[in-house]
Amino acid sequence: SAVFCVFFLISATEGKEEDGKKEGKKENNPSRVQQGKPGERSSVLYSAGQFFFEYLVVVSLKKVSDGRYEPKITYQFPKRENLLKGQKEEEERLLKAIPLFCFPDGNNWAPVTEFTSETFSFVLTNVDGSRKIGYCRRLLPSGRGVRLPEVFCIISCLGCFGLFSKILDEVEKRRQISMAVIYPFMQGLRESPFPAPGKTVTIKSFIPESGTELIELTRPVDAHLEHVEFQALLQRLSPHLILHIFASAVLERRLIFLAEELSVLSQCIHAVAALLYPFTWAHTYIPVVPECLLDTVCCPTPFMVGIQMRHLERVLDQPMEEALIVDLCEGKILRAVGDEEEILPIKLQNEMLTSLNRHNNNNNVHTSEQVNALVSEAFVQFFVRMVGHYSSHIKWSKNGSGIFQERAFCKAIASKTNRKFVKKFVKTNMFSLFIEEAEKSRIPQEGKR
Repeated sequence: SAVFCVFFLISATEGKEEDGKKEGKKENNPSRVQQGKPGERSSVLYSAGQFFFEYLVVVSLKKVSDGRYEPKITYQFPKRENLLKGQKEEEERLLKAIPLFCFPDGNNWAPVTEFTSETFSFVLTNVDGSRKIGYCRRLLPSGRGVRLPEVFCIISCLGCFGLFSKILDEVEKRRQISMAVIYPFMQGLRESPFPAPGKTVTIKSFIPESGTELIELTRPVDAHLEHVEFQALLQRLSPHLILHIFASAVLERRLIFLAEELSVLSQCIHAVAALLYPFTWAHTYIPVVPECLLDTVCCPTPFMVGIQMRHLERVLDQPMEEALIVDLCEGKILRAVGDEEEILPIKLQNEMLTSLNRHNNNNNVHTSEQVNALVSEAFVQFFVRMVGHYSSHIKWSKNGSGIFQERAFCKAIASKTNRKFVKKFVKTNMFSLFIEEAEKSRIPQEGKR
């Protein structure tokens, strides 16, 4: 199934990115993996009142003929019936891809007596361009003696990592009692509407010998940061290195992140992509690359991928083009292009460093939401200073459509160093897609300053 995986998962932006820029159209490609874009204001990801999730699946390791283990879906809720042909094909494709991402570390497993449970996430893009996020909890089932870990994976089109982590806590708690106790909890969740930002939904759930429990699930007030944990990045990388990574991402280069833990990879990569808000990463995005797809790093187009440290030698042996390789375990850059220090205007770079260092030294900041708000603000201000004047350089026609005046926009920047950076930035896909949206409507959108 590796061939299938490559078709379904690897970004097909190659050869189409330039066309997309020229035509100003975002291609909907069935083989593209993307993140649940943290900066996205799309109703697909953030609408209140939708179902919390589409599926809960359990992925278990099953022994195959050569003695290795292969991940297989052993439980699915709900089972969907009477699907149309197209829906059935889409579901089959989704259900084939999920096990790979629940166990991306390959087939070399052995039964164990102890295993620390971990939480991570992945994102897939469907044929119609809509995104689904997989929230995973990998754990060891209760019991005695040696056994294999299994993964509980919730598939949803809603991006809110903190909320789904709490749901997975509840699933894990019930798993220790019985699989049968999970079903009514998930049914109750499925019947509840997804809350609006800052609001809470209460789920009633009965647990044998404990009685009825009330579980409160609250969404963060700031919806664009609810899939993000900047603290994960700050704990592993210095502000200086974070700016080098940001500079590479802003110019849409190739970025490879290395760590052994799946949770570290997915959290840190979501955080890096979120630094680009209000812009979004529009290229190959695989927070945890399954072993069968390691040759993704040979891709000549931009990508942002996470690879487990155990595969480092194989990655370095690949014939890949220039890329930034970041070691999240040691907090250092293993390979760089060499100009990362010079990409961002030095004055603004120093201001951002001061802001990030201030956060690092500020012991009064405790909550995850406060950290997210402070870090995000530093990077949003960078974009405001650089390109915040874009709206005054959109020429509107009588029929209401707009045309962006790129030359006048660049010329309006007084600072030579700022102008040098912006001339490169306007050629990126993320800027083109942002401007394409702005040209469609005269109504100012939240976050687009």
